[in-house]
This record gives sequence, C-alpha cells and structure tokens, in this order.
Amino acid sequence: MLSIQQHPSSFALASSKERIRPTTPTDAQQGFSLIELLIVVAIIGIIAAIAIPNLLASRRAANEASAISNLRTISSAEANYRATTGNGSFATLAQLESQSMIDSSLANATSSSTTKSGYFYAVTTSGETYFLGAASATTDQGSRRFTSDQSGVIYADSAAPTTMPAATVGTAIGN
Repeated sequence: MLSIQQHPSSFALASSKERIRPTTPTDAQQGFSLIELLIVVAIIGIIAAIAIPNLLASRRAANEASAISNLRTISSAEANYRATTGNGSFATLAQLESQSMIDSSLANATSSSTTKSGYFYAVTTSGETYFLGAASATTDQGSRRFTSDQSGVIYADSAAPTTMPAATVGTAIGN
C-alpha cells in the first residue's frame, strides 16, 4: 500500500498560499440604505393614510351606538322609577342613581368635561313628562345628537351635535 506523507514545510507553503483576505465594509452590506428606509417610511405613510380615517369613523359609530344604548337604559330606568318610587313622576339622573337604577358613570356624564363614551346627557322632568338629550363632547366623538321622551322613541339629529337639544328633534331611529 502506498502512503503519501507530507513534509512539514510543504504544509507551511500551502497555508501561506491560501491566506484569507480580511473583509472590508465595502465587501458586505452593513445595514439598510437611505433609499430602502425611505421606501419603508412611504409605505407606512400610505397605510396610515388609508387606515386612520376608517378608525376614527369606527370610533364615532361606536360612541353613537353607546349613546343610543345609554338613552334606552335611562328611559327604562325612568319607566321603572315612575312605576315604583316616583308615584307617577319621573326622576333626574341623580335620583335614578340614588335608587341604583343607573350607574354613577352615566349619572355623572352631565357636561362635555364629564362624558361617557364621548357623550353627555341631560334629563328635564315636569311631573308626568320628561325630556332626555344626549350630545357629543366634540364632533370627533360623535356626529349626531339624540333625544327621547316618555314615549321611549329615540330621535337622531345631526344639527349642532355638540349642543344639547331642548326638545325631541330629528328622525326616529330603529327602536
């Protein structure tokens, strides 16, 4: 059998011929270029321009649905108060809260600085009638105001959504 033995000096020659060249910054990319970063920022900007108006519209619709639900809650509490504690009369928000018919967050939402889901509420009672109104704190919070009375019908109106209406106005919504 033949065996080939390498001489130690031949190994040294071979290793000096196969020197590894050190890498320099021009050999390998060291991160992203400015153009690539600008493209990514432009794409994010386009996506945000599309998504943000839809997000704001969704929030406005959710606030309006919450206001309608709160009007229904107050109307039910008014009917319950009249039939039980009120002896035929309706109550203010504070009286409804004191009887535990509505929660404190709804009873205290009486001005644009103390809102519940972007809306504030007012109840005006007069013996056997009451008027209930809901207005948004800002037009970003809601684009309609809502009213109701002892009939329980809820009306929506888009005129001056941040101003509390003084009477039932607008179009009846799906009750």
